[in-house]
Amino acid sequence: MSRIPFDQLPAEVRQAIADKTGAVHHAVTAPGGTNSGIASVLDTDSGPVFVKGIPTDHPQVSAQHREAAVAAHLPASCPRLYWHIELGGWSLLGYEVVDGRHADYAPGSPDLPLVEAALAELQGITAPEDVEIKQAVDRWAQYAPPGTVRHFDGDALLHTDFAPDNVLIAGGRARLIDWAWPTRGAAWIDPGALALRLMEAGHPVEAAIEYADRFPSWRDAAPEALAAFGTATASLWREIAEQGEAPWKRAMAEQATVLARALDTNP
Repeated sequence: MSRIPFDQLPAEVRQAIADKTGAVHHAVTAPGGTNSGIASVLDTDSGPVFVKGIPTDHPQVSAQHREAAVAAHLPASCPRLYWHIELGGWSLLGYEVVDGRHADYAPGSPDLPLVEAALAELQGITAPEDVEIKQAVDRWAQYAPPGTVRHFDGDALLHTDFAPDNVLIAGGRARLIDWAWPTRGAAWIDPGALALRLMEAGHPVEAAIEYADRFPSWRDAAPEALAAFGTATASLWREIAEQGEAPWKRAMAEQATVLARALDTNP
């Protein structure tokens, strides 16, 4: 969606934010990203605040509501949500500012142990009962082989999208951001999703699976569960690639197919 600068928000919305933060002295629009109508770092009386938001009539507003609802349940590695405002046709979230850079997943990157630590922390979090979030069995139902979607069931809180843009490196640790798709499911799904992103960054499939093996949830999962994940992930990315002509989508579909073959218990 198109993005506007902070000063183009309605006056009543800007005043509501100032009521939360104190006077806003300066605003800088954040680069990158396509899922927010506004994304700005504010210099305020109470310190820096990152504001992101979308119009309340946008189809993706429900994803932002999920992100706000799950925030209180996230581990310490995730930026803190200060407030959520719905006013003047906008849904806005005010976050802790993380002054960092996107993670580097390349083989040998010093970021990899930091990402591992952040995911290990998340692996210990149970999905909240009081927040309506997606179920893994529903998200993967149309992609998993017949009779296998039961393997995706579980109580872990999952992120599921480990694109490097969703991981910031700051202060010697990795911070997981963009929680628009929190999911309840089997804990091993997240290490598998991360393994595919490592392959995108140049890791051979064997090395990516070895990295996933560092997490007990993946290491202890039934081979047929991991095989179902590989097949489902390949099917999902084929669909994504067919719906858009972007080369990176086709590349991800190809990598997902390689991962599926490596995890196949019946080659």
